[in-house]
Amino acid sequence: MNRVTIYTTEPCGFCRVAKSLLDKRNVPYNEINLAKDPSGRTELVRLTGMMTFPQVVIDDTPIGGYQELVQVDRSGRLSALAEAAA
Repeated sequence: MNRVTIYTTEPCGFCRVAKSLLDKRNVPYNEINLAKDPSGRTELVRLTGMMTFPQVVIDDTPIGGYQELVQVDRSGRLSALAEAAA
């Protein structure tokens, strides 16, 4: 089971770069594309209270959007997630 879930929509430049960062760090993730899965909106609001994209959730804890994901990466947490998934 992936520990990271990313809520995206289309078109969304920040969603693309967030997924690219996760891919670059070899962090597996589940993507819920709300353009294709509108029922995921209810789950997104329940988890985060937000409707902006992307929204990244790690271990059922919302961390925020792309900028917050970059901060998690700089802290080394993404590397730890990649190692745990290997």
